[in-house]
Amino acid sequence: MTSRVMRDFDLLLPESVAQAITLLATHKDKAAVLAGGTDLLVALKFDYDIDNVVSLALVPGLDVLEFDSERGLAIGAKVTIADLLKSSDVKEYYPALWQSAKVFATPQLRNTATVIGNILRASPAGDCSLAIYALGGILTLENATGRREVDLDDFWISYGVTARKDDELTISLQVPAPATGQKSAFRRMTRVTEDLSKLNAAVCLQMDGDECTGARVAMGCVGPTLIRLPKVENMLAGSVVTPELLQEISDTVASEINPIDDIRSSAEYRLKVAGVLVKRVIKLALNEGNDQ
Repeated sequence: MTSRVMRDFDLLLPESVAQAITLLATHKDKAAVLAGGTDLLVALKFDYDIDNVVSLALVPGLDVLEFDSERGLAIGAKVTIADLLKSSDVKEYYPALWQSAKVFATPQLRNTATVIGNILRASPAGDCSLAIYALGGILTLENATGRREVDLDDFWISYGVTARKDDELTISLQVPAPATGQKSAFRRMTRVTEDLSKLNAAVCLQMDGDECTGARVAMGCVGPTLIRLPKVENMLAGSVVTPELLQEISDTVASEINPIDDIRSSAEYRLKVAGVLVKRVIKLALNEGNDQ
């Protein structure tokens, strides 16, 4: 229980996407968007300098969670972490995302926190964000001048900073349809189950029999943003995944990350165990490990 008092702000309740965008165009950097609010409401208790909160509560059409075998998974701005867990399509076709949702915070927060809100938070510890990063995705943003699409590879700029402009509303996220032979997995390490990750990893592997034809490997808590591991991805691409290759990958990971000391762990510990975590998540994706 905190004794902090939330600062005063004007709560704005648009009833359409167009109205929300008009409000953002009017208030720009003096407005914040409220969907789940699990991060925003905490920030407002710590002197977050914002005068207007644009709530999406009354805006229709932003709670779509829809899978199509050709287009992939569409996730609206109001889709919650709990919605992912309820989806049989997410569990079957995007196991990394489902696994990350399963261990996300507490049941109460999962019922409120949104998938896109986790992405917009731009935290290097974001679990669902990391799983989606490994899977790949395109964000649709809209302002008064129109819509644009931004690849997740280009979205996170630095800690807490994204490519979203102040007057833009994030409408949806599109995760690509899984290709034949695609396998994915997510794992994390925490001090206690409900804490933020002190280290997390996710992979998406394109498999043709025993051969990996392509890979996306992502890690969190090892830099100012979530990062991909290009050396590891290149080692996997075109290779049969053997115990020897997995050990080489494990030994390589430390050369691709730059962790820091913080309240949850030390840089030294993260450097030592990151490779082991990546090895384990690859094995989990290939159904050679245990989903805990």
